Amino acid sequence: MEYKNLLLEEKEGILTATINREKAMNALNNATMLELHHLFSVDAPHRAQLKGIIITGAGDRACVAGADIKEFLSLDAMKGEAMAHRGQDIFFYIEQFPKPVIALVNGYTLGAGCELAMACHLRVATTNASFGQPEVNLGIIPGYGGTQRLIQYIGKGKALELLMTGDMIDANEAHRLGLVNYVLEKEAAQAKVQKLMKKITSKGPKAIAKIIESVNAYFKHNVNGYSVELESFGYAAGTEDFKEGAQAFIEKRKPNFKGR
Repeated sequence: MEYKNLLLEEKEGILTATINREKAMNALNNATMLELHHLFSVDAPHRAQLKGIIITGAGDRACVAGADIKEFLSLDAMKGEAMAHRGQDIFFYIEQFPKPVIALVNGYTLGAGCELAMACHLRVATTNASFGQPEVNLGIIPGYGGTQRLIQYIGKGKALELLMTGDMIDANEAHRLGLVNYVLEKEAAQAKVQKLMKKITSKGPKAIAKIIESVNAYFKHNVNGYSVELESFGYAAGTEDFKEGAQAFIEKRKPNFKGR
């Protein structure tokens, strides 16, 4: 697939995907959503050397300022549900991706942009970032998982307040509430994302994949997260990486994980 709205750059196994619609404040239109779907469902899984993915937006004004509202004008009940279904499916691919996905959040991160950031495993924000789910101002609600993931990060009471008022919060408040992991100046934020990626990807990749799977299981209906953890622990115990990690610990050396 030819990417027109995503700029991809892979360096030392870390793929940076920049949403490149700066004039539209990087709004997620249908074409961009299709590109994100292809990236996480087809492209990234087949990159043999891939260790992790960073998602960000072009420019300083917005990471993703929301969905492209012009495309909403033709929606009715059936089309709206179908659109939300596609969006949720795409963001599930991101949330369940077996390698670390970190959002580098700069500027406005609203609506679908906030939902995209929440689907990532970690979030590092610049000091000028702001967050919100302002869909009620249009007489609609978040449809790409925002009503569910926001509760997971900041709790029911505050999530209901932000969802029903449409208010924005700044980066420091987002950090206080637990929505983002770090708030830093732009260059420091970029460096922090790289440092986090380097640290995470130095661990056993099979173990990282199972941590992502086990944590996600906690939030799935009719899934026993403890059972998923048991199975994942057993799986990890049978890998070559575990044997290498344990031996390296005993020998007081750095492990050489190979993802096997």
